Amino acid sequence: MAVELDVFVGNTTIMDEEVYQLWLDGYTVNDAVKVRMEGGVLEECETSADVLLSDTMDQYRTFQMCERLLHSPAKLANQLLFQIPPHRQAILIERYYAFDDAFVREVLGKKLSKGTKKDLDDISAKTTVTLKSCRRQFDNFKRVLKVVEELKGPLVENIRQHFLLSDKLARDYAAIVFFANNRFETGKRKLQYLTFQDFAFCAGQLINNWTVGAVDNMVEDMDVDLDKEFLQELKELKILITDKDLLDQHKSLVCTALRGKTKAFNEMEANFKNLSRGLVNIAAKLTNTKDVRDFFIDLVEKFIEPCRSDRWTAADMRLYLTHYTNSAHILDTFKHQVVWDRYMGVIKSCIFKMYHD
Repeated sequence: MAVELDVFVGNTTIMDEEVYQLWLDGYTVNDAVKVRMEGGVLEECETSADVLLSDTMDQYRTFQMCERLLHSPAKLANQLLFQIPPHRQAILIERYYAFDDAFVREVLGKKLSKGTKKDLDDISAKTTVTLKSCRRQFDNFKRVLKVVEELKGPLVENIRQHFLLSDKLARDYAAIVFFANNRFETGKRKLQYLTFQDFAFCAGQLINNWTVGAVDNMVEDMDVDLDKEFLQELKELKILITDKDLLDQHKSLVCTALRGKTKAFNEMEANFKNLSRGLVNIAAKLTNTKDVRDFFIDLVEKFIEPCRSDRWTAADMRLYLTHYTNSAHILDTFKHQVVWDRYMGVIKSCIFKMYHD
């Protein structure tokens, strides 16, 4: 009885990047073959469908064997089973840990637990990301979170070093870890217009300015937990809205600076006290875990929506918040300048990013 065998002998491990992407995207071997055929690979390589199937199966086997190494990327460089050049290793790792923005947007801020994993079927249907790919991405998020929550030092740097990711991808993972840890609400309808990159930018601002690590770079959990001492100090800012003289003085300084510079001046003047109360009250409530979770909802409800309904442009927003922040420095009896700047620096950056006019 004749037995046909496909044998391939070589040294450097052959990996086709297009096939790797199909594997990552959760395509079956047969579906991957179909995609490759539609892309014209048979004509290009002057080969048969059988050879293409055999090649695809062989590469899928290789990727599956590599997968356990990709879970701890440093091991990939030190193993001898696969001869993979360093530049190719970097591509394999970066692509393996890449994720779909549509998928991450659905799980952002949720607990990375079995409960969320059960929802992956629904998320897959909603985002059209294959279930297999959803599982890989979710497991990657969990793996990174588990490793870095045990480490001291800067969050982004720890992710970059342990998972050998590019700076951009490491920052995105830092945002995912930070959101999972603080459980920020991101799923409410009025937040749906915000993209993952909007949230990732804001996470970077919060990590760099409001965590313990922003002031002491070798404490435990430095970039994951908000600085509790700073959150307590934020309560001092309430004087800006509870002291009537200060509130009036602040309004007068801001309106003087804005007069004649924007078409929205009348609305800015009329709404000053409401907007100021909104921002200061957000600050004063951040010692409460639930209010931390609602941080982005509060920014939208108490500031962004009122400004949007008054038809402020992005330039109006920038102008207003710049003068609103700076004018507090001139107030005679206001003594909390350092806390104010630390608070408003982040608030300004986040609102500028979140305000899609």
